[in-house]
Amino acid sequence: MTQKISRRVFTKSVIAGTATLSFSQPLLAQTIIEDEKLGEGVVRNISSFKAQNWFEHFEHLEDGAILCDTTSRAIHFWSEDKETYKIYPTSVPISEELTKLGRTKIVRKVTGPSWRPTPSMLKSNPEWPEFVPPGPDNPLGTHALYLSWQYYRIHGTHDTRKIGRRSSNGCIGLYNEHIRELFSLVKIGTQVLLI
Repeated sequence: MTQKISRRVFTKSVIAGTATLSFSQPLLAQTIIEDEKLGEGVVRNISSFKAQNWFEHFEHLEDGAILCDTTSRAIHFWSEDKETYKIYPTSVPISEELTKLGRTKIVRKVTGPSWRPTPSMLKSNPEWPEFVPPGPDNPLGTHALYLSWQYYRIHGTHDTRKIGRRSSNGCIGLYNEHIRELFSLVKIGTQVLLI
């Protein structure tokens, strides 16, 4: 499915696309962008996200599934009943050393999380506070999904500049409105895979 759109229509589409991507899979088309500076129609993906199939990563959807793709910087969620598939843009760890890959699960859900820097964070940044209560200055945003790995979370952020970038100390960050929605969809025990 390829269609031609003008730069104005493309820009409006990108602005509208800041809302959560939600669609039935498989779906994501290439778009030909007409741009006089680029020459004739240039084929590009609308975003770096691509639809994934759950069965390529998970054996089943019991309790639902979350795929954290650190390359495309996106979270994919599938509900247990296979009726819901969501994609959210994310921030990912700032370096390969801080990036943990593999299988884990959601072990705790917290609305209004507090935050304590890890010992290694405090060693590198002694000026950081040892504790930040819930609120607008909290780096975990409005909601946090705790993984079975110590110190790793999927959480919101008040610093929206981080989304789409390598900017975290190990966690996966989402816009607060996206973590709120994902938080409502997942349950304790939801399987998680970071690739």
